[in-house]
Amino acid sequence: MSRFNIRLAAIVLVTVLSAAGYAAAKGGGGHGGGGHGHGGGHGHGGAHFRSGGHGGGHYGRTHFRGHRAVATQNFRSGAPSSRALARSMRHTAALHSPGMRTRIAAGAALAGWHYGRSGSGWWRHGNGGYGWVGPLFWPFAYFDIYDYAIWGNGVGAPFWGYGYGDIYAGLFAPYGYDDLAFYLPPRASPGGPDTAMDRLAQMCGDDSRDIAGLPIDRIQQAIEPAETQRAALDDLASVSVTAARNIKAACPDKIALTAPSRLASMQQRIEAMIAAVAMVRPALDKFYGLLNDEQKARLNALAEDQQRRAAARRSNRSRSLVWSCDAAQPAALQWPTDEIEARLRPTDTQRPRLIALQDAGAKAAEMLKTSCPAGDTVTPPARLAAAGERLDTMLQAIKQVRSALDDFYGTLSDEQKAQFEAIGPRRTADQADTRRRHSRRYGF
Repeated sequence: MSRFNIRLAAIVLVTVLSAAGYAAAKGGGGHGGGGHGHGGGHGHGGAHFRSGGHGGGHYGRTHFRGHRAVATQNFRSGAPSSRALARSMRHTAALHSPGMRTRIAAGAALAGWHYGRSGSGWWRHGNGGYGWVGPLFWPFAYFDIYDYAIWGNGVGAPFWGYGYGDIYAGLFAPYGYDDLAFYLPPRASPGGPDTAMDRLAQMCGDDSRDIAGLPIDRIQQAIEPAETQRAALDDLASVSVTAARNIKAACPDKIALTAPSRLASMQQRIEAMIAAVAMVRPALDKFYGLLNDEQKARLNALAEDQQRRAAARRSNRSRSLVWSCDAAQPAALQWPTDEIEARLRPTDTQRPRLIALQDAGAKAAEMLKTSCPAGDTVTPPARLAAAGERLDTMLQAIKQVRSALDDFYGTLSDEQKAQFEAIGPRRTADQADTRRRHSRRYGF
């Protein structure tokens, strides 16, 4: 087996193992809310995913949905195949559980890392998930919006784990070129089994009604709607599917290889999510406004029951889906002043722009911290509105950092750009080296 195929098999193995426990999760609510929008541009550099594209570098002529190409090969004896991965991802019980989505994304984010199954990357969220999974920003974004809006903090808290740390990881990406190769399928016949890239595409957006649709039966059973209310609920479900299709259409079509193009990709993703909220809010407000007080109480009780179920599924040893919006920034997200100085050796002309970039990052972090809600919101319309406000703030933070980055990056030589892009991967490699030394020392 070639080294490349071994790497792809590793992705399949790690992600399947991460998703293998979905049956124990036993569901967790359907989904609504999608997104639309293509703003933000593509920035500098990047390699196309689409077959026949004109991307730069050695990653051209591939696509997120890829050539369906991985043969059923094992990374180790008894390892699941890519078909097993496809089966796991098709189970809506797994995808409807925030905890399982977190584990699936974590497995995919670290699939190319030696310590992917037991370690943790420096860009990890407080709940154990990852904002960046290879070239993809915000896996399962559609689900996270919906879970928070409909079910509340206990189920949808992953939404609030996104913030400045993800912008930082966009600036100083944890993945190098070789790491990103893990997320590309080899060429093969179109009739081959689903690939890891197919699964990455599903993390970006899925528009199937089984995935995107609201849990109509459960809501109807809880509130016993009148005819007018049932029609409004059907409209809300239809809008949610349309929004899901739009957010899928806004998924990136190329790998971003530079910091400017990564922030452009982030901006495009957030703009699509903002459009999703704008699309779903009127339908949700109309439906909720038609309910009487008793029906609203029943719907809120359904959300509380969902939160209790989610809490019961967590083991004492697992990390909770904690409310982490205003958590203190970890040391890993400190500005890499020394590394930038040593690697780039900025000139007197470049230094003011570098300082402006650092200041923009600090302001973005403060903006996002102060935008955290003071307490819980208890109704779906209020939660969806809060999600929209948070996304608006995140968009402004990204734009602010992106503007300063473009100004600074444009002054760099090719060598300086390469050195800048090497900061994040070097940190990832150093972390892996530290874990190896720790393992040898303590016999793990």
